[in-house]
Amino acid sequence: MSTGVLQKTGDHGRRRRGRGRSRPMSEINVTPFVDVMLVLLIIFMVAAPLMTVGVPVELPKTAANALSSEQEEPLTVTITADGTVTLQTTEIAREELVTRLRAISAERASTRIFLRADGAVPYAQVMQVMGALNRGGFANIGLVTEAGGPTLDEGG
Repeated sequence: MSTGVLQKTGDHGRRRRGRGRSRPMSEINVTPFVDVMLVLLIIFMVAAPLMTVGVPVELPKTAANALSSEQEEPLTVTITADGTVTLQTTEIAREELVTRLRAISAERASTRIFLRADGAVPYAQVMQVMGALNRGGFANIGLVTEAGGPTLDEGG
């Protein structure tokens, strides 16, 4: 009879182990979370440069080299084909441009500003806006163009 008791306790012990295995895990599996975060990181790294300036402008093509990048977010003024002036993505009146630029230049360490102008904008209008940029406190004005234009040298 003692052997029968041993078998029962042995069966009982097996049942406990079986129940222990069916308990829900209390650990969190972070692998899917990490995968999703890496995919989002890659998406934002690819999309971030595309969101810099949202004003569509047909830039003239030149053979000039690119300017070196800086630590602060670049400040951009855009002149569209119809003569509208835009500071970053906000359309502003030409009369307000100098006062807004003075307020911005007081807060920034850099005096660099980028000017984007549609190729159809008359030269006189571009020069007027450049004068306003200078009066607004920005002495380092970079003209934004597209690469791959004519080189105007004897070889090209």
